[in-house]
Amino acid sequence: MTDDFERRHGFPPGTNEVRPAARDDQAPARTLAQVSLVPADLATFYDIVGDVTWEDVGNGYFVESAGDVLLRLDEYGAVDVGAAHKASDLVIGSNGGGLFYVVDPGGAVYRTRTASLDEPGLDRVADDLRQFLELLERSLSRFVANGEPGYL
Repeated sequence: MTDDFERRHGFPPGTNEVRPAARDDQAPARTLAQVSLVPADLATFYDIVGDVTWEDVGNGYFVESAGDVLLRLDEYGAVDVGAAHKASDLVIGSNGGGLFYVVDPGGAVYRTRTASLDEPGLDRVADDLRQFLELLERSLSRFVANGEPGYL
């Protein structure tokens, strides 16, 4: 993806990586795993992956580190995004265009409709974290093939 990025766009590529979990990620991942709002597959994900940063795929795709998810949870609490989601959802990332990805305790992943978490409204994008990660992978593949990241 980044081989001829600078030639095509006129500036060097940003960070585009899936960063493996490092020693510094382990304590926040363990703490996050103990939070009752966290689906088991998200806790497992953070045992292996530190974060995902794809700055140059469309507007960007970001899955925050366990430490960043915990920091947001400590500072703002769980997200209350409507009647079906009473203060029980965690923001786990964003799309670089201002929209957030939110996971509910059952593991479903949603995307906010607005850049605000005050009253964002949600659209379900995946039934679980695995499906969400597969959609991210498809977005990357599509972007590499034709420059379009898709709708995620």
